[in-house]
Amino acid sequence: MAYLFTSESVSEGHPDKVADQISDALIDNFLAFDTDSKVACETLVTTGQVVLAGEVKSTTYLDVQKIARETINKIGYTKSEYMFDGNSCGVFSAIHEQSDDINRGVDRASKEQQGAGDQGMMFGYATKETENYMPLALDLSHRILKELADLRRENKDIDYLRPDSKSQVTIEYSDDNVPQRIDAIVVSTQHDDFDEDEAMLAKIRKDIVDILIPRVVAKLPEAIQVLFNDDITYHINPTGKFVIGGPHGDTGLTGRKIIVDTYGGKGAHGGGAFSGKDPSKVDRSAAYATRHIAKNLVAAGVADEILVQVSYAIGVVEPMGIFVDTYGTCAFNLTDGEIAEKVSAIFDMRPFAIEERLKLRSPMYSETAAYGHMGRENETVTKTFSQPNGESVTLDVELFTWEKLDYVDKVKEAFGL
Repeated sequence: MAYLFTSESVSEGHPDKVADQISDALIDNFLAFDTDSKVACETLVTTGQVVLAGEVKSTTYLDVQKIARETINKIGYTKSEYMFDGNSCGVFSAIHEQSDDINRGVDRASKEQQGAGDQGMMFGYATKETENYMPLALDLSHRILKELADLRRENKDIDYLRPDSKSQVTIEYSDDNVPQRIDAIVVSTQHDDFDEDEAMLAKIRKDIVDILIPRVVAKLPEAIQVLFNDDITYHINPTGKFVIGGPHGDTGLTGRKIIVDTYGGKGAHGGGAFSGKDPSKVDRSAAYATRHIAKNLVAAGVADEILVQVSYAIGVVEPMGIFVDTYGTCAFNLTDGEIAEKVSAIFDMRPFAIEERLKLRSPMYSETAAYGHMGRENETVTKTFSQPNGESVTLDVELFTWEKLDYVDKVKEAFGL
């Protein structure tokens, strides 16, 4: 019997994502001037106010207020009527030095013997369902909101959009787990005030269905385009008016959108957030490493769908163990346990080895803080960072290194494929 599966996404203007982006902007600025920085930074945003808190060990000094304001303005909160804008909001910093007790468990005389920054388990997932090896419902949810943000910035075809928005996509699958059609799409978008609520709702619905969705579909592979049809149920701003939004409508906190950040409910999640953490925190680095493993295994033909788990103890160099689940889709006669053994031999999962393999000590994190950390495009960009003393640095930064298919040949050789 066919079944339905749903995933959601939230925009860069969602209050929780505003918090994530501020936290990751701070990470990038610390790493730009001191690659050994240890940072755990939390952000709270609410009406007219930003609160920064956390622990830092770094040789650099930053103007954290300036960084927070620039991030908020870049998102699009630039008007006083939003009741939260980068130029006028208060920014309070309660960032202090990292505990020596924690740092003692991480730093070693030899970097190769660096211990894990915390205990916990991390998961990576990949599926052949899409070209970027991501679950389709989440991929579409992200695409809808990225396109909506483009329309907002163009301010042409749709000129009333505000930064806060959410999306949700429900897909019907066959018994053998193949997507059959798009069953429902939900889009809730913040907007300017209208004179008449009924006319407002009609226009927003028409613009989303007739302008936004066709733009999204046009950029999809043909195999995914055919899943869209005239029978899709659309819920557009289902509660009605959505003028009050962003941090004024709902307080935002770092790390509250961990399912949006990963696989939309597919696979599994260990519970640790990513944003605001430097790569010594395995919550972040090992989650990226397991995604890298899962994606390369699927791309190499080991299985159609793979979940990889790794676990750590704080201060301990070697992981507690690696677990693999192929959901019965393995292409040859190996157990999941035997696959896990081969994975352990191919991929060095010590914290420092992960940092080196994925180049995680570079200022690459601002781009991860909205529209998902996984399934993104691996590319190199140029970034410039400035300190309060006037010193600046320009760097070429490789983004989303965990999305590279650079281990496919090694996997094929190990598995005899």
